[in-house]
Amino acid sequence: MTHPLITAKALDEALSGVTPPVILDCRVRLTDPGAGKQLWREGHVPGSQHLDLDRDLSGATASGGGRHPLPARDAFRDTLQRLGLSPDRPIVVLDDMGGQLAAARAWWMLSHWAGHPEVQLLDGGLAAWEALGGEWEVGDGADVTPSRWQPVFDDSGLVGLEEMATSAALKVDARASERFRGDSEPLDPRAGHIPGAVNRPCSENLDEQGLFKSSQQLAAELPHAEAVIAYCGSGVTACHDLLAYQLAGRALPRLYVGSWSEWSADPQRPAATGAAG
Repeated sequence: MTHPLITAKALDEALSGVTPPVILDCRVRLTDPGAGKQLWREGHVPGSQHLDLDRDLSGATASGGGRHPLPARDAFRDTLQRLGLSPDRPIVVLDDMGGQLAAARAWWMLSHWAGHPEVQLLDGGLAAWEALGGEWEVGDGADVTPSRWQPVFDDSGLVGLEEMATSAALKVDARASERFRGDSEPLDPRAGHIPGAVNRPCSENLDEQGLFKSSQQLAAELPHAEAVIAYCGSGVTACHDLLAYQLAGRALPRLYVGSWSEWSADPQRPAATGAAG
């Protein structure tokens, strides 16, 4: 299996190789839906395309499912084809938050949901690329030849609302500690967390340089249980915890995509506050 991370140096070398990867820039700002693409236009790794959280990595929210439900399979297939993606060419996803927004979500959707065999996340993101002295490109980039990829989707890693409410699995919340405790809630209907959950802020998967911690350190720090379900605010940063579990050599947790945004929207669902669920 392809290692899920790639260094900036290895990416730079791969771009001049025989089969250069397709680069997907996943930058996003949760309170400004247009900001990610604008940042990409202002400067990006040469040849990269913008993969938008709201347009490409999420579906319609009118029927519930939280702020960023998965898109319909056909819609995501169309996105993958529009971007020219296929199993024959490697993919590198990146953002400017160490994978938290929203490269890890793209990594999970492409590799574990759509089944692409070779997806890597740029360790350290655009800061690592800049530190390397990598080249930059501005504007909208060149046109892409669409592909005919027909991905085979695997829903076995997903958990829905009702299963989340009844499952005995350990529930790991990837949000910042102040949101988990219920001290503040800037995005969702209520503050707090799902009762019984434990907190593993995704930011703690990174070291002071914004790189992922070693597999040994992650294995020592990540909450351990025979069965784990990861969630966050809307199924985005939880994928960063999923990646950390894979790096640690642990079984991949399942993902509750609706996350706190779906759970907290139902006033009948209980909410816990404080440091422990």
